[in-house]
Amino acid sequence: MELQESNLSFLTYWQIIKRRWSPSLIVFLTVFIISLLIASLKKPSYVAEGKLKFQRTNATSTLTSLGTEIGTLQPVVQDNKTSPLNTEAEVIRSVPIVQKTIKQLNLTDNQGKPLKIKPFLKKLNVSDVRGADVIQISYKDTNPETTAKVVNTLINIYLENNIFANRTQATAARKFIGKQLPKAESIVRQAEAELANFKEKYKIVSLNEEATKGVEIITDLQKQISQTQSQIAEVEAQSQEIRKQLDMNSQQAVIMTSLSQNSGVQDILKEIQQLESQLAARRNILQNNHPEIVNLEDKLTSLKSILRQRVKNVAGKNSQNQNNNFQLGQLQQQISAKLLELESTRLGLVNQATALSNLQAEYKQRLNNLPRLEQQQRQLERKVQAAQSTYSLLLQKLQESQIAENQNVGNASVISEAIIPEEPVTSRAIIFLSAGVVASLAALANIYFLEATDKSIKTVDEAKELLGLTTLGVIPTSSKLKKTINARETTEFYNQRLLIPSLTRSPMSEAYRMLRVNLQFMSANKELKVIVVTSSVPREGKSTVAANLAMAMAQMERKVLLVDGDLEHPIQHKIWKLTNNEGLSNVICGQIEFKTAVKTVMNYLDVLTAGVLSSSSVSLLDSQKMAGLIDSFAANYDFVIIDAPSLTVAADATILGQMSDGVLLVVRPGIADSVNAITAIEILEKSGQNVLGQVVNGVIAKNEPHSYYFLEENQPQKSAVQEYVKNFVETRSH
Repeated sequence: MELQESNLSFLTYWQIIKRRWSPSLIVFLTVFIISLLIASLKKPSYVAEGKLKFQRTNATSTLTSLGTEIGTLQPVVQDNKTSPLNTEAEVIRSVPIVQKTIKQLNLTDNQGKPLKIKPFLKKLNVSDVRGADVIQISYKDTNPETTAKVVNTLINIYLENNIFANRTQATAARKFIGKQLPKAESIVRQAEAELANFKEKYKIVSLNEEATKGVEIITDLQKQISQTQSQIAEVEAQSQEIRKQLDMNSQQAVIMTSLSQNSGVQDILKEIQQLESQLAARRNILQNNHPEIVNLEDKLTSLKSILRQRVKNVAGKNSQNQNNNFQLGQLQQQISAKLLELESTRLGLVNQATALSNLQAEYKQRLNNLPRLEQQQRQLERKVQAAQSTYSLLLQKLQESQIAENQNVGNASVISEAIIPEEPVTSRAIIFLSAGVVASLAALANIYFLEATDKSIKTVDEAKELLGLTTLGVIPTSSKLKKTINARETTEFYNQRLLIPSLTRSPMSEAYRMLRVNLQFMSANKELKVIVVTSSVPREGKSTVAANLAMAMAQMERKVLLVDGDLEHPIQHKIWKLTNNEGLSNVICGQIEFKTAVKTVMNYLDVLTAGVLSSSSVSLLDSQKMAGLIDSFAANYDFVIIDAPSLTVAADATILGQMSDGVLLVVRPGIADSVNAITAIEILEKSGQNVLGQVVNGVIAKNEPHSYYFLEENQPQKSAVQEYVKNFVETRSH
């Protein structure tokens, strides 16, 4: 498929070249001769060239390891297309270096004025050598000595500029570092002070050792806390047992022991006990309201009140919670003392456990804070380290910049100076080749311009593609009709349009017969009796096609009527050598009868000329009379062929097409253009015409890429007919 498309494209281009070869050859020769004349008038040009070698860093800096970054060749944009040599080439072409070269050599133009920068740069060529760190500098001029001087001077100025640029970079770096060094020193001091204050604030000596030691201490404290809690549990168990025996808690035991050992309380108790004994003895004898009994009861009440007061003084607020047993035995007092001792021991152990827990919590909190302190310490240490590193680097760079400032070296060196050229650069072969290239481009431009401005239809394929109609016939141009059709055609020339009788086996006659066959194929589905032949514009040969088609149909012994429907510009009477005094217009107006106006020109073929010209031809054709005439023609003849005016000239063709069975559109390559052809198709579509197809007329053999459209004269026609039939059948099937 791709091979076929490429072949079609080649054939299309070849046909274009064949059509335009004559004017293009004239343009080619003209431009070629002018180019040779211009080249011969020019003075010979000479080119001198020199070469510079570049290093990424200068050799002195590399050997001394000082100032290696100054003047380093590095591209800003990191990609495969960017090279430092391209940058240096632009520096060589820069305005300051060019101006200095022009001024130093006192270069002038043809008028004796100082040479401008643009003309200088046109003569200058600066390019890098592929695969090497080398830049080639060349200069073109008519004076060979000037070329060498310009290249060598330009190289020297660039080298001076390169060294000066490197030295300027070193000076700027030294000044900048000198300003930044005190600031860097101040930053170092500040960072060191912050680190010292941090260690002093949090009492830090070594956080790693402190963390290890803290873990050990916390472990030891945990052991002590566990031991203390075990002792507390043991003491608590003993105290609990003693409290059960005494039926009192430790506080009550303390109070009871104090009361048992208090002499004042014990004396009152003894008196109360004696008085209660007396009262009990007297009650056995006396009644309760006896004065002695009452007196004893009063004394007993007073003693109890005194006892409560003394108990309160000894026991304090807890006296109310005590029972009335204020006397303990020796064993109870010892047990109470043991309880008090155990309680004291428990309190001491509890306090010890609390102290150990608090100390452990402090160590744990310290350990929990150690990661944060370590992070802060690392940040401060990094800050100190970065400040110190920056300060050290600035000191080193200051020394390097001072040394580099005193160096007289650069990245470029001369590997080849320019020498005076002996021969010019342009040879005779190059001049002819350049002139040929320019002339060829001009010829191609001429071909493109002619094709772009020419809107005419040029080939059968273009007619097919543009109009989209079925191609019913392809009529080649006969050797007798290769004259240019103009408005002053003679009678003899009109006679030559009737080709079928005179050229019985010619390609043209076979083409008309094939057109007749194709129309018969179409009438197999629907009868075609009345056919209107028209075109998009005049001079496309529609009248010739109508006349020859009528002859081809008449040769089948079918009765045919050829009607000249172009009332304003009739031609059929000239083709058939007939008078045009009476014709179609006279019949429509009723001036004469049809039988009188019609003329028999050959067997089975009658011709009805246009008749006397009328200023209102449209009104004549667009009438009931004309419609009736066409119906009468169709009833009396087997075929009626109407030669109608062009579609873009008058509306006659569309009017006649409505009264016929179909319209046949004639297209002539070289005469019909795409604009008018498309307009004609639109007119036919909008008016609802039954377009049978197109007939491509006047086809020139050399303009067609496909040979099967036609054959030369006197060649067998069998293959051509077969191709026509095959083409038509395929079109109808689609």
